[in-house]
Amino acid sequence: MLHNLPLWTVAAIFLAAAAGVWKAGIHLSKATEVLSGRWDLGEALGGMILLAIVTNLPEIAITASGAFRQDLSIAVGNILGGISVQTVVLVILDVIGLNKAAPLTRRVASPTIVLEAVLVIAVLAVSIMGAQLPNSLIFARVTPAGLLIAVLWIVGLWIIGKTDSAPSPQQALTSGKESRRTSDCCKSDDATQITGQTFSNRNPIAVFAVASTVTLICGATLEISGEAIAKQLGISGVLFGATFLAAATALPEISTGLAAVKLGDYEMAVSDVLGGNAFLPVLFPLASLMTGEAVLPDAERTDIYLSSLGILLTTVYTAGLVFRPSRQIARMGIDSFVVLLLYLGGMASFSAIPTG
Repeated sequence: MLHNLPLWTVAAIFLAAAAGVWKAGIHLSKATEVLSGRWDLGEALGGMILLAIVTNLPEIAITASGAFRQDLSIAVGNILGGISVQTVVLVILDVIGLNKAAPLTRRVASPTIVLEAVLVIAVLAVSIMGAQLPNSLIFARVTPAGLLIAVLWIVGLWIIGKTDSAPSPQQALTSGKESRRTSDCCKSDDATQITGQTFSNRNPIAVFAVASTVTLICGATLEISGEAIAKQLGISGVLFGATFLAAATALPEISTGLAAVKLGDYEMAVSDVLGGNAFLPVLFPLASLMTGEAVLPDAERTDIYLSSLGILLTTVYTAGLVFRPSRQIARMGIDSFVVLLLYLGGMASFSAIPTG
């Protein structure tokens, strides 16, 4: 029905859905802050399980919609392009969220975040491997690559959960001084006051559920209206999914990340992005289960390119999380500056990739 509406009307619907995703993301971040503490999940694991999955509800809706219509070109481009875009969200949090303060990776002293980054690289590598396999290599709606991605994600959650309960090596090395600056500051009176004011008269589970529903509905609306915009502008589904749609579906990560930084939960902010990136490839086996067909072998050159770009960007932040540089360039950490340059250069070359 949206295809028959004027472009400005469809664009208004797209923007309204994006605004809904943004607003819901703010409430999701604050609800996750409360629930992670209540259920003793830890900031990193709470961000990876609760926040990362829920903020990717738009991608889940897009994948389900594409599978229902037997057209996953936009979904595949959105998943792989979304990983690159969501990694750049860390640059936004570094610049806007912290401004002239210490770089974002300097404030995160947790081995679990490093493991999340490694998990992102692992599932993306398997995705590239799966794209080289034949379409016929599927049994009971399950492909080898899809099965391995799901297993890696589950095992990764288990390992991260074990690691999250252990003391940070950085905390031990600094005798708690640096830890207090990077984690105790995250539990400031201001942060507690903000969270308390938000949920003093509300059930955090109810807030989480409502915000998740809004995110899912608005995510589906983004996909439908976005596809209509792409067709009216003559943009290919792969290009639109990897750029405009990926940027729109990254709004939950931006809003929740900025809210988490405001609350001082730097680990949760980073874990939301990296945990979400690790979760996105899990949608490939989900799509295969829904369609009965192997999805990854139909990936185009642009999709492989975006997967490789995602690995490259994540590798830079992995190094940043290990070395935790203190120097800033243009109000961002050195790692964020490098990631921004690599992303801009990578996307500048994206349109030159032959398709088919």
